[in-house]
Amino acid sequence: MKSDSVKSTVSWRALLDEAIHNFSEAGLPEIEARWITEEAAGGQLIGVSFEELVTNRAMAHYDNLISRRLNGEPLQYVLGHWQFRKLDLMVDQRVLIPRPETEVLVNHALDEIDRQGNEVLVADLGTGSGAIGFSIAVERISTQVWCTDLSEEALMVARANLAGLGQPAKRVSLCQGSWFEALPKSLQGKLGLVISNPPYVPTSETLPPEVKDWEPSMALYGGREGTDYLQELIHESPSWLASKGALILEMSPNQTESMSSLALSKGFNEVFVGPDLANKPRLLVARKS
Repeated sequence: MKSDSVKSTVSWRALLDEAIHNFSEAGLPEIEARWITEEAAGGQLIGVSFEELVTNRAMAHYDNLISRRLNGEPLQYVLGHWQFRKLDLMVDQRVLIPRPETEVLVNHALDEIDRQGNEVLVADLGTGSGAIGFSIAVERISTQVWCTDLSEEALMVARANLAGLGQPAKRVSLCQGSWFEALPKSLQGKLGLVISNPPYVPTSETLPPEVKDWEPSMALYGGREGTDYLQELIHESPSWLASKGALILEMSPNQTESMSSLALSKGFNEVFVGPDLANKPRLLVARKS
């Protein structure tokens, strides 16, 4: 019998109690202790008797996960996956953690797709884990989606997530490169939607250690004012969008006013700002005539 399949003398209940205590001491929520213990149990803690003894392999996995979280690693990276809308996405330090604010971005994307009707060609620029582009492909079968990223490491994560997408994966293409440069030239002037959650944090801004020390800096910082990539996307989008096409960007609340003005100056005839879950201005929707 392999040693890693041998049962220890510790029950799952004892491990959960230990995790809750240690997390409470560290100021971490009890729910995180439950999620991590469930992950160590193979995602089946509810179906496992709490009095069942833990195998040596599961104990080692549990110890590793708990230690990583107590050392400050974000919960999402510790678990190795995270829910985004209808998707359970693989996430690690190669990609930004998908956030609830970005789910709102997808809501607006779906509205734009429905407004245009028929088959809509979509570009998700700076896709990371694929959260935005893959959600669009899953939730709207009328779309063809191109997902780009400059980082080959990020695209490795996106490819892993694409492999688990099922039928919608047939309508998704992954492209490596910087913003529009990664797209086939044949798409120029034909995209119904360009969408992006680009890096928009000013380089001078101090981020929490859990973000700054763990998430990829190239996916966070957008230059001195945080608007370098936002401006680039607003400048270049009109030549890639079809008539009636739309650009949707996530940004900081204090960037929405200046970016709205820039979009109007670049020929977008309809521009509006949408709120995030906290009712703060968070996203820009700009439409071509």
